[in-house]
Amino acid sequence: MLIKKLLLALAAVSFLVAPASAADFPSAPVTYMIPFNAGGESDIFARAQQPLLEKALGQSVVITYLVGGGGAVGWKELIRNKPDGYYTAGFNLPHVILQPLQRKKAGYTTDQIKPVMLFMSTPNALVVPKDSPYKTLDDLLKAAKEKPGSVVLGGSGSQTANHLGVVRLNKMAGVNISYIPGTGTGDMISALLGKHVNGLMTYTTVAKNYANDVRTLAVATPERLAVLPDVPTFRELGYDLLEGAYRGLAVPPGTPDDVVQKLYEACKQVNNDPEFKQKMDNMGFFLVDMDPAESVKFINELTPIYKGILEELKK
Repeated sequence: MLIKKLLLALAAVSFLVAPASAADFPSAPVTYMIPFNAGGESDIFARAQQPLLEKALGQSVVITYLVGGGGAVGWKELIRNKPDGYYTAGFNLPHVILQPLQRKKAGYTTDQIKPVMLFMSTPNALVVPKDSPYKTLDDLLKAAKEKPGSVVLGGSGSQTANHLGVVRLNKMAGVNISYIPGTGTGDMISALLGKHVNGLMTYTTVAKNYANDVRTLAVATPERLAVLPDVPTFRELGYDLLEGAYRGLAVPPGTPDDVVQKLYEACKQVNNDPEFKQKMDNMGFFLVDMDPAESVKFINELTPIYKGILEELKK
């Protein structure tokens, strides 16, 4: 009798701690944490997604911020949260690959970031103020060679697409341009317009949306972009620099796959909304659709590539 009661008690406990399933998910508001400051790509995109996600999920989506470490502070918090689908976070590539590779204590490992979906990308773009003496990429690089230390570029975070873009350009061009990391794109735009930096290694969204304030010297894409047709690629100018960020939504490790799938379907529904798509296209975002499995595969494919880039930069 005692054993029977014990087994029943254990069964009850198991039932109480059983993982959430998609059957009743979501039955409460969902948190969407942004690991960068307001005004950057992650925030702008999430704010545009929010009403459509709420419609798709039938629940409120609460956007919060946890800034620091080029996103690492937020991702460290993500993996510590309950794996039930109610705490989600934006995540970026190559950031979640580079940071664990380059920091002894990033606070998380790449495989702990469980993707829901990779839903958009923004290639790197090198911009300077409209009144900058640097009219071309060649002007900027000549100044960096002639007066070492005279050119300072800002960007979003450390061990990020922007940071790596500057490091790789330095290597390719044989210069030593300094890089100042900000807590996101938003604060670095203020730094640029306030003349605290000479330029930004930023994203196509900034080049497009601040066209009246900045001059874009080059974009890190294979070919010229329809949204920036007059801007040359780095490759055109003799530097084989292809770099940028992919962004998506992630959940804590251990989140049930059926819950992840429901979140994915909601995000996919948002991306398929014609008005949303047109708005994002106009702003310089490039929509993609990678489901959870495709996102993991993509991360696994990129990891050895970035390991190779980091090794090459050491030479």
